[in-house]
Amino acid sequence: MTDSRLTPETITLYGTGWCQDCKRSKQFFGEQRVSYHYVDIDNDAEAMTFVEKTNKGSRSIPTIVFPDGTVLVEPSNAQLAEKLGMQTRARRTFYDAIIIGSGPTGLTAATYLAREGVDALVIEKAGLGGQAGITQTLDNFPGFDEGIPGAEFAARLTRQAQRFGAEILQAQDVVSIDQDGQYLCVHTADGSEYGAKAVLLASGARYRRLGIPGEDDLIGSNVHFCATCDGAFYKGKKVLVVGGGNSGFEEGLFLTRFASQVDIVEFLPQVKASKILQEKVAEQKNMSVTVNHAVKELRANGNQLDAVLVEDRATGEHKEWHYDGVFVFVGFSPNSDLAKGKAEVDQWGSVVTDGTLMTSVPGLFAAGDVRAGSTKQAASAAGEGATVALMMRQYLQKVG
Repeated sequence: MTDSRLTPETITLYGTGWCQDCKRSKQFFGEQRVSYHYVDIDNDAEAMTFVEKTNKGSRSIPTIVFPDGTVLVEPSNAQLAEKLGMQTRARRTFYDAIIIGSGPTGLTAATYLAREGVDALVIEKAGLGGQAGITQTLDNFPGFDEGIPGAEFAARLTRQAQRFGAEILQAQDVVSIDQDGQYLCVHTADGSEYGAKAVLLASGARYRRLGIPGEDDLIGSNVHFCATCDGAFYKGKKVLVVGGGNSGFEEGLFLTRFASQVDIVEFLPQVKASKILQEKVAEQKNMSVTVNHAVKELRANGNQLDAVLVEDRATGEHKEWHYDGVFVFVGFSPNSDLAKGKAEVDQWGSVVTDGTLMTSVPGLFAAGDVRAGSTKQAASAAGEGATVALMMRQYLQKVG
């Protein structure tokens, strides 16, 4: 009789809370927005037996089973990408333009460039669509009067860029950009090198961490930065959202699809979320908002969250809250490491550009959330993508 575990309906990842490779694989699936089912073998005797049987007596984890019956044991991210059919290597070594990042800025720029016959390569390490792709609903993007799910929006942008001939690499990390005469060389984590006449840094921004004791140890198990990626793990459970801005309220509302209780805590005396989002949260019976409280520590019991230690900033009182998981949305930091030490950045690490959106490095452009002065909105990010594409085309015409 065939073991049904070898033909699951979705990808199944067998692991433990203390396994770093398991956390890495979970993070990979989350970043690429790939659905999967997680089983902790420390809490499931049958799963433990299955892993041992599959690995000839060894408890090797992660053991990942795919719907077609394929089993990968302790796979690298590259092996996972290959299994999922992702293109991780470019077809050529030189392009007119290389775009780093596939959010609204990068994909719009790719569409405009490719449509004009410019050979364009997009390189993305995480899920296509960037932050927009993991947003529950975009309801303020022009042209979508009833809103559009972030995942669908990202898929449309991707198809549009590919329709005009843009080449897109996934699950590939750019580690450096160097000048080589009049050209720029882009180096990726797999050792590949791609040359271009112009490069666009559209790497966006990432969610900031709290920087408190216990946070690092619990990331990937009980601390998260993406409700769309990890919300399903908290079905019927109680979660805390840290951050009272638009992201915190939007992600909190999404979490109510799974969690039985979703509470939001804000450091400042007032939340910054838009009025319409505040009204939506107020309508939810299983949501609450606490302001003027600082999260001071995440206390763990082994590899699991035990308590959230907070301080009432008005009274100085210290409190101990208990939740199954914590989702952090406390602002963004620009993904500008590739530019630091080469191009000018401001005091916050955002990349400084001129009126053509070119940096202080000839041929290196920056647009979207990574750029100093950007508005951190999907519509303006797409607008900058169109603008920078036109500026890059003019630059390419000038350099020949």
